Amino acid sequence: MSTDRGGVAFALAAYGIWGLAPLFFNLLPQAGAFEIVAHRVVWSVVVLGTLLTLQRQWGALAVLDARRLVGLVASGALIACNWGIFIWALKSERLVEASLGYFINPLVSVLLGVLVLRERLTRPQLLALLLAAAGVLNQVVTVGVVPWMGIALALTFGCYGLVRKRIGVNAAVGLSVETALVLPFALAWIAFEASSGHGALVRGQPLELGLLALSGLVTVVPLICFAAAANRLPLTTLGFVQYLSPSITLLLAVFLYQEPFGGMQYLTFAGIWAGLVIFSLEALYHQAGVRKRRVGGEAA
Repeated sequence: MSTDRGGVAFALAAYGIWGLAPLFFNLLPQAGAFEIVAHRVVWSVVVLGTLLTLQRQWGALAVLDARRLVGLVASGALIACNWGIFIWALKSERLVEASLGYFINPLVSVLLGVLVLRERLTRPQLLALLLAAAGVLNQVVTVGVVPWMGIALALTFGCYGLVRKRIGVNAAVGLSVETALVLPFALAWIAFEASSGHGALVRGQPLELGLLALSGLVTVVPLICFAAAANRLPLTTLGFVQYLSPSITLLLAVFLYQEPFGGMQYLTFAGIWAGLVIFSLEALYHQAGVRKRRVGGEAA
């Protein structure tokens, strides 16, 4: 029981931090999206390097072959793009759309499994995908806007998860290599901004520089908590908790940042939420069936 409680605590911490992340990044009004992402990469490398040193895990890098390194280059580019799109959505006051992206992410992951891994859809999963697609289509037809930021967030994170699944690398080690591989581009951007007379290094404000340094912890801590939760909880439990993050983000967008939300947007999110309810119930039913068969096998 204590392990389950610990797993739930780690999951709540991970998705809670991700959901509340806009509060932190909005403390950096002068920094652009690319600059924030560049600093996230730099300071994540520092935090992860320290973590690997304390845990004496540097030896785990020796098992990375060429195939895994190529995969980590791809996953590093995907997660950096995901961070950039999210910050861009925040800066352009489109957090509602960002939350939409993270709501549909589980369904996008299922779709990628079908298209790439040739997994078969169950009927409830197909219905869930159709309802979510209808919700997004409603946004396009009635509002006249393609929620491309939300779609891009779901696709980049879904593809990131797919690549990481196929690589099969420890979470901390994998993220360390990913950020290290993207590090030269991050440093180049910071240097470019400084040489152009822009950026936090030129402004030299201690608070801003301190917050940018803290972005490494804001990036790494929830990922570590998520990895710890994934090792302790069934996937169905983790699947339910994951909706905490976009829910918090949506509430912040509507009630704190006063982004418009109403009219046809209710229909958009209603379609997505209906799909997620069906998806979650189907996952719960499947997990119960697996558990029942396992108990039956042990009894036999």
